[in-house]
Amino acid sequence: MKDQVRALREDFDRELKAAGDASALQALRDRYLGRKAGAITALMKALGALGPAERRVAGQELNELKTHVESGLDAARDRAASDSTAQRLARERLDITLPGRRPPHGRRHPLTAAREDLEDIFLAMGYEIFDGPEVEDDYHCFEALNMPADHPARDMQDTFYLAEGGLLLRTHTSTGQIRYMLSNPHPPDVRIICPGKVYRRDDDITHSPMFQQIEGLVVGKGITLGDLKGTIEAFLHALFGAQFPVRFRPSYFPYTEPSVEVDLGCVVCGGKGCRVCKQTGWLEIMGSGMVHPAVFEAVNARLGRVVYDPEEVTGFAFGLGIERVAMVRHGIDNIRLFYENDLRFLEQFPG
Repeated sequence: MKDQVRALREDFDRELKAAGDASALQALRDRYLGRKAGAITALMKALGALGPAERRVAGQELNELKTHVESGLDAARDRAASDSTAQRLARERLDITLPGRRPPHGRRHPLTAAREDLEDIFLAMGYEIFDGPEVEDDYHCFEALNMPADHPARDMQDTFYLAEGGLLLRTHTSTGQIRYMLSNPHPPDVRIICPGKVYRRDDDITHSPMFQQIEGLVVGKGITLGDLKGTIEAFLHALFGAQFPVRFRPSYFPYTEPSVEVDLGCVVCGGKGCRVCKQTGWLEIMGSGMVHPAVFEAVNARLGRVVYDPEEVTGFAFGLGIERVAMVRHGIDNIRLFYENDLRFLEQFPG
């Protein structure tokens, strides 16, 4: 058996040098140490046929061979793992001498910047910002604003209705004005702006199914159309500059009477006439008017008492689209650009 042990050791050492990967080492382990067909295991089973003295010597030699094989396999496995790690590290090596890549700086969306500028102007004029829900009911969106169910003005503000509950997505932020008057902590005085998203079934290069509005409401004793004109002129001059003239044209809105459209001298051509202003020299910028007495009466009816007496208090309201302001300021002719999230477009604006 001594010769067999020596021959197995020589065969193992030779095969171990040729084993180049983990699978070859596993095959070598099975060949020599496998429980069923391992060469050393077979010799261990044959020890029972030897005499006591010979069995003791042969058993010691087999144990030494087994130890030699196990240590050789373990060392080879460690070397293979180390080589594999070294190869992977070399393959995935990072060049730390390269300059770092600076991530791009985020910036405010142009609509966010326009909204904040509008809010800052009105806050400086003593207005309060009031926010209302985007999902509204028919009363706040239409009825309280002098638009009953059969009123033709509803066709101009066709919107999206929820499947149940008679709720809808608001078509204007005037709903916030009604909610504020119903919960006014300082009745009947009101001086608020209501910015936020609104929804209408409309979609072209100058209209979007979802857009942003900012509407204002002032109520109190002695409020006149002159106050409305002065406020709007001061606001537009603060926003665009005093060099652009402002004009008022008669118009119609169901919740104001009288109603006026407001035009601004074209900021692109300076009033000379261009494609943006359609050669008129003027840009239609917002709508406004004196609060219709029917609005006060609808709020009083809901409150169950007279808080806004049309004989005692008056008010004015105005509203404009925030997208419209941004389009005029930056000379943009397609509202869809604001919502396409194209960085090539958005990175043109200062943060």
